[in-house]
Amino acid sequence: MKTEVVIREEVRDYLRTLAPETRRRARAALAALPLGDTKPLREELAGLHRLRVGSHRFIYRHHAGRIRVFYAAPRSIVYEFLSAHLREFLG
Repeated sequence: MKTEVVIREEVRDYLRTLAPETRRRARAALAALPLGDTKPLREELAGLHRLRVGSHRFIYRHHAGRIRVFYAAPRSIVYEFLSAHLREFLG
């Protein structure tokens, strides 16, 4: 059984800003979740996972047979921003 992947509208908006080839690779990687270049996050971000597509990171939570992708940003800012705003994303 395939896992349902739910992508927040903000992540869809982020995808639209990417170059066409990067956007294509990101969409393919998101559709293949939970496979791909994924990694569980640690410390205050424990329970979350990241998907790496080039220099972009997609943050998701796997719960009750569903993957919810709720944040995406360049690697250079994603973890710092997410740590500061984690409660509003999960709330």
